[in-house]
Amino acid sequence: MTATAQTAAVTRAPTADPMRGRARLAGWLYLITFVSIPTLWLYGPLKDHANFVLGAGSDTGVMWAALSEVIVGLAGTATAVVLFPVLKRQSESAALGVVTARVLETALIFVGVISLLSVVTLRNDVAATAGADRASLVTIGHSQVATYDWTFLLSQSLMPVVVDVLLGYLLFRSRLVPRILPIVAFVGAPLLLASDLAVFFGLYAKGSALDGLAVIPIAIFELAFGIWLIVKGFNPAAPLFAQSNPDVGISAPIPSPRAGGRLEGRGVSVS
Repeated sequence: MTATAQTAAVTRAPTADPMRGRARLAGWLYLITFVSIPTLWLYGPLKDHANFVLGAGSDTGVMWAALSEVIVGLAGTATAVVLFPVLKRQSESAALGVVTARVLETALIFVGVISLLSVVTLRNDVAATAGADRASLVTIGHSQVATYDWTFLLSQSLMPVVVDVLLGYLLFRSRLVPRILPIVAFVGAPLLLASDLAVFFGLYAKGSALDGLAVIPIAIFELAFGIWLIVKGFNPAAPLFAQSNPDVGISAPIPSPRAGGRLEGRGVSVS
């Protein structure tokens, strides 16, 4: 291909953002992570009734809540995996930290879900059998609920602090989205961490009014980030898109002889 043909190819190159599909997928995955909000009420019959393991109340809501948390865990990990090829162009170690924290969050979510599903199993398979030690079953049920509460604190409360600090740093430096979004993350992460420490040391309970207020900024950041990715996508003028990266569909820019070797074009391959 001659230099003139190369220049013409650059001129005719499509202007579509090669990152649009990846951004939209990440945005929808972020919105999916909010499906577990109803678990606050669906787990009520199990967490609020001491005799649930003995047969009090329905376990249907508990099963749906457990399923929704599994979905949240998988979607959370998927957000990090989908964003990794983009974020690593700013800082591979920070991007890997986001993935690692998400995987750890998901693992802890699964531990919590298993603890509550174990209570359902005790209720259905053991409590109704002849000679079952009802007092011991209630004690075991309480211990499993306590396991869920502690894993929830570490997974869905502490891990988002780590994820959003790293993600906020990457987004702020890369300018992939408006800087107001990572700034919200920078404000929300310390508030949520302070609340987690307060719950850890028993100053107030998880789910209390103060704890709920501390969650709001991080929730706003993640919701707004997901919506922004769906509606607007990444900023195509972000500096990290200036270099080629086949992982995200960006080909190397080609030098323009008219510009004395200056790189032109984006998303164009030279044959």
